[in-house]
Amino acid sequence: MKNENNIIARLEAMLFASGEPIEAARLAEVLELDVENITKMLGALADTYDERNSGIRLIRIDGKYQFCTREEYADDVRKLLEIKKNTPLSQAAFEVLAIVAYNKTVTKSFIEQIRGVDCSGSIANLVQKGLIEEKGRLDLPGRPLVYGTTDRFLRCFSLNSLDDLPDLPKIEDVEKLAKESGQTTLFDDNSEQNGDISEADEETGEDLI
Repeated sequence: MKNENNIIARLEAMLFASGEPIEAARLAEVLELDVENITKMLGALADTYDERNSGIRLIRIDGKYQFCTREEYADDVRKLLEIKKNTPLSQAAFEVLAIVAYNKTVTKSFIEQIRGVDCSGSIANLVQKGLIEEKGRLDLPGRPLVYGTTDRFLRCFSLNSLDDLPDLPKIEDVEKLAKESGQTTLFDDNSEQNGDISEADEETGEDLI
């Protein structure tokens, strides 16, 4: 029983971290267990959330599993997202946005390889703000989503196209800047350098969020 609880906890962690629907077969592959047992444990996990009337549910759609919020709390979630929608972009979100913009179209895993951390929250935030969007899926195992910038991104940054983006600095220039300022990324924590994304674009009159 103790081992089963551990497996269920691992399933919970993977589902939470993914943010996207996952097939039971994929979960079974990671945990090196058979699909039948994984399916039973997922059912037990779903029952646990239902029994305590949690605000979170584990649902199954088209053979895939995903966490979602309970329907009766939809209004609260909607209000929160509206508040969140009007918050400035974080440094992490700026970095993710730059990676997407300069590479035209990228997958979540590509972004995370560059940044070295999970970027689910930043990607979801940028999608919510309408600065990036899903552009399709790659013809690779798992059919990973591909993200790209939107027309709103161009308007917000006063660009006609991505070709108008400024050239990236050379590696040696970045290293020199990082050494002088104590930074490890292209972006500084100072809000005066990054600018506040909540300010309206002076030319278009449109808020960036």
